[in-house]
Amino acid sequence: MKTTLIAILLFVSTAFAQGNAPQGKSWQFVFSGDSRNCGDIVMPTIAQDMSKTNAQFYWHLGDLRAIYDFDEDIMNRAGAKRPTINDYENSVWQDMIVSQINAFKVPFMLGIGNHETAAPKTRADYLIQFADWLNMPVLKEQRLKDDPNDHKLRAYFHWQRDGVDFIYLDNATTDQFDAAQMRWFNRVMDRADADPTITTVVVGMHEALPDSLSFDHSMSDYPTGVQSGRLVYQRLLKSQNQAKKLVYVFASHSHFLMDNIFNSEYWKANGGVLPGWIVGTAGAVRYKLPKDTEKYSPIAKTNVYGYMLVTVNPPGQPTGSMKFDFQELKETDVSADVQTKFGADLVHWCFEKNSQAPTPSSTPGKAN
Repeated sequence: MKTTLIAILLFVSTAFAQGNAPQGKSWQFVFSGDSRNCGDIVMPTIAQDMSKTNAQFYWHLGDLRAIYDFDEDIMNRAGAKRPTINDYENSVWQDMIVSQINAFKVPFMLGIGNHETAAPKTRADYLIQFADWLNMPVLKEQRLKDDPNDHKLRAYFHWQRDGVDFIYLDNATTDQFDAAQMRWFNRVMDRADADPTITTVVVGMHEALPDSLSFDHSMSDYPTGVQSGRLVYQRLLKSQNQAKKLVYVFASHSHFLMDNIFNSEYWKANGGVLPGWIVGTAGAVRYKLPKDTEKYSPIAKTNVYGYMLVTVNPPGQPTGSMKFDFQELKETDVSADVQTKFGADLVHWCFEKNSQAPTPSSTPGKAN
């Protein structure tokens, strides 16, 4: 099984690195985050639905499983014995691999979230468990291209494809972004700015950078996050304004859909607004939207599951530009296999009641 998995990862990563579209031609990818709670139901549905698109990879923005408590899709699945705490902690990430990652037929770019460091799990545990994904050839080759002597596995990384530099930053703990990650990030940005073949920089992370419209659940929550997050934002502004790169910023952490997240009074007065999205819609308990969100974010929604479909180089737009289309999933999109594995009652609960922002037809609570 291990040999087969490695062979599959090598195959898809090599094809991924080579790319399928010449620079300037349209192609697609998908992202979302937060697949705890009901992710074993929602993530296979994302994989099935995105197979209808031309997406070349899926990018997960962190929070794979709850860890601090049982995920409802593990505790309440049809016909299964309820696990003990020890059983849950020892098997929960393997469950994520089997029930979520294995559903995807395209490369799975894996980001870390704060729940990956919830006790008793640590960042080191995460690096060991998910090393095959964090060190897939496209990432390893980029790391060694940047520095031939860099053989250290990290939860932050980047890769390039068709003129786009994709960067994932690790803000899973309150000591981030630390000095080492900031040095690495600035080197990556300096190289991108100096490279005329790179037209676009896309930065993904779990928690949104500080001073966004999702202020109360972001890097604004802790001093190091505010300081280092503002430095990252300012560096991205420099790339946009001086190097003339197109810049896009993705996050999840808040379990809703929102665009224009940096259209805040702070950033309007301190350098300008970067295009930013929060897409925390891959299975986690849904959160209430911030107050007055509708004034700033035309597409903001909660109580939805789904993924963002991104078209790179949409026809008629400048090279490197991106078009964003959220693909909402309904209960009827869940496959018969998933319905059978988890049971219709749990699937229905996930879609109707997995929420802290109840609609008239739903009341939050745990599945029976």
